[in-house]
Amino acid sequence: MIVSVASGKGGTGKTTIAVNLALALEGTMPVDFLDCDVEEPNAHLFLHPVLETSERVTLPVPSVDESKCTGCGTCAEVCAFHAILSLGGRVITFPELCHGCGGCARFCPEGAISEVPREIGVVETGWAAGPAGQARGIRFVQGRVNIGTALAPPVVKAVRSKAGLGAGKDGGIVIIDSPPGTSCPVVASVKGSDYCLLVTEPTPFGLNDLALAVDMVREVGVPFGVVINRAGLGDDKVAAYCRQESIPVLLEIPFNRRYAACYARGGQLVSDFPELGDSLTGLWRRIRAAVGPLSESLPREGDTAR
Repeated sequence: MIVSVASGKGGTGKTTIAVNLALALEGTMPVDFLDCDVEEPNAHLFLHPVLETSERVTLPVPSVDESKCTGCGTCAEVCAFHAILSLGGRVITFPELCHGCGGCARFCPEGAISEVPREIGVVETGWAAGPAGQARGIRFVQGRVNIGTALAPPVVKAVRSKAGLGAGKDGGIVIIDSPPGTSCPVVASVKGSDYCLLVTEPTPFGLNDLALAVDMVREVGVPFGVVINRAGLGDDKVAAYCRQESIPVLLEIPFNRRYAACYARGGQLVSDFPELGDSLTGLWRRIRAAVGPLSESLPREGDTAR
């Protein structure tokens, strides 16, 4: 099963829930952890992975052979992102705007455009490590988009291509830590999951962004439920919204300064607070009951840019 963990905004405790759910389930089943927050990955601060592999993520961008180009402008008409322009009979490319669709090369009547790989990020794999540096039973994958690169979704898809290579073959769980918000990288992370956890907080900001996240997940078509973090800190409007929308609240984690202190020092909540481990194990049982038997795998994202 693939479970994505998302939130309408940053700072709700999304990564905290994802990391500690993985830790709570370790030893009971195979666990893969995928950090798809490729613009600002931070799960490694809590899982301390020993990385074994590193793979470049590339995007095909156009290269123009000026000896063949007639300046007809077909390539510029095809490109929806203005990554290639035809000015005064000369073609100019902007690789940083290219989404790698390949349309310019395909429709060039002179065959003057080929594609070359442009590195946009990296995917790293390994295993989470325990306090003494020993390997834990959590397979770890993270992606990092290159600084200055605006295209996170292809890197997210490259991370997602690792989903289920370990745990999925053995009846385990793949946990995806998605980016915050509701933009394209979030959709790329959540799409194809068997279930999505939306982590929120009981505040006006939390409610506003939860509603946006709910619309996004409904549009993608993934079953979902809500985890309310820092319960008791704000008001009950988030819970009321969930009742009104018939959204299951699967878990409420009370506001506790000791939890915040543990997080701030990079600690693991389930180790310091065993009651949270029991709560997260119960969360997993509720997810499993909500999904039911998996008769067939949902479509998975590949590692290509197209």
